[in-house]
Amino acid sequence: MNLAQIIEKLNLKVLTDGGKDFSQMTPSGGYASDLLSCVIAGAKQQNIWVTLQAHSNIVAVAALLDLCAIVITENAIPDDETTQKAREENIIILLTPEPTFSIVGKLWELGIKNG
Repeated sequence: MNLAQIIEKLNLKVLTDGGKDFSQMTPSGGYASDLLSCVIAGAKQQNIWVTLQAHSNIVAVAALLDLCAIVITENAIPDDETTQKAREENIIILLTPEPTFSIVGKLWELGIKNG
């Protein structure tokens, strides 16, 4: 399943697109955590990261790990500085009003497993 299909099926809002063609991106798996050190230790390259965090450090972690996308849950909205940093780093940020637990379950049902 490619990222474009995931965005459509989960009704995710694209905040930053990273200048990438979502239909050509296939996530390697997924990871969910709000603790940045856990993400650094556990997420794998091209994973989708699901988090409630919306501060600028999420962009640095996503860039460090070459993540496929960040899904920010529960209507958390990054500030303008974070959004601009994501654009500069070509990091995809997706938004949803749903809780993290719900989004992770839906990703699992779509076939996005542990990476």
